[in-house]
Amino acid sequence: MEILLWLVPSVVVTLLACCWVGWAGRERREVDREVLLARMAAGMNKETPLRYAAPTPPRDRSTGIAVRRSRAPGAGGSEQRRAS
Repeated sequence: MEILLWLVPSVVVTLLACCWVGWAGRERREVDREVLLARMAAGMNKETPLRYAAPTPPRDRSTGIAVRRSRAPGAGGSEQRRAS
């Protein structure tokens, strides 16, 4: 039995969570239907702000790898970098 004592804290937390979810999910008092209709009508009649008309520019496709631009052939002449 002593080997199962480490389960007690997790069981207590689970039971508390179940009780809290049961309390939080209980049925609420019903709101008056006329009040709900008035709120919906007010929201529907409200003017929406105008959006910016210009389209967003297309994003460059990123591969996630940094690549240097290659040099144009013959641009450097005969000079090449060497390790020696």
